[in-house]
Amino acid sequence: MQRKGKGRGKNEKEKDEIIFLGTAGARFVMITQFRSSAGAVLCLGGTNVLIDPGPGTLVRFASRSKPRLRLKPAKLHAIILTHKHLDHSNDVNVMIEAMTEGGFKRRGVLLCPNDALSGEGDAVVLNYYKGLLERVEVMKEGGNYSVGSLEVSTPKRHVHGVETYGLNVRVQGDGEGEGEEEGEGEERTKTKISFIADTLYFEGLEDFYDGEVLVMNVAMFERREGVNHLCVEDARKIVEARRPRVAILTHFGMTMLRNKPWEIARRLSEETGVKVVAARDGMRFGLGGRG
Repeated sequence: MQRKGKGRGKNEKEKDEIIFLGTAGARFVMITQFRSSAGAVLCLGGTNVLIDPGPGTLVRFASRSKPRLRLKPAKLHAIILTHKHLDHSNDVNVMIEAMTEGGFKRRGVLLCPNDALSGEGDAVVLNYYKGLLERVEVMKEGGNYSVGSLEVSTPKRHVHGVETYGLNVRVQGDGEGEGEEEGEGEERTKTKISFIADTLYFEGLEDFYDGEVLVMNVAMFERREGVNHLCVEDARKIVEARRPRVAILTHFGMTMLRNKPWEIARRLSEETGVKVVAARDGMRFGLGGRG
């Protein structure tokens, strides 16, 4: 029985998938924890990347409640901060500690904007934890980075309160539109994954994110003057322009929760003809064509 259980765990970790540890967006959902603010894990091509470890990330990894994550922090290869706001970065230092097994095994890569590393008292990554990593990569507009088996690009700086970048991710060497491969007991994909991080919508935003799977941080139900986040109408515009295989909404603020993200996703699917999914805390989205 014990051997069988170990086999299931191995197959689980080998799947290409996005694990939405949390789907909270902005400060009020974060401080109330109406949704978890634990970020997401991208498992692709045998490389595991933690994206935006907000408050509660370590707790989510350590939780023994069901459904269990079945991924230990020491199995992470990288941590990415799209920006340094608290709901995206609060647990970055403790997750570096966990990824490096208490600092005893120097490993892993951190990708983040420069202002998360330096600044007059505003850096969120402590100097001690930088030294535990194999390397630190400073993200910039038009940057390309190698993380394990993955190519990560940050095509455009976003319009947000601090330095912020979205992501395009694919397995190194995979060409455009080559389809998917599946093996017994596991899934493999050549799909490009795009993450549109926090931003005010600007003309041409969608041109920078051409992933077949498109994850968008949609914090607001309707546009609010002076708030640099996407709203539902922005998401509709992006989906209609890009027409990905699937669009996933996440990072929900209070107005999104009040208006039921799953209903919003259903309406967007009907209106655009594109599959739109509202992420849930703990949701695992398979990247082998059966999400």
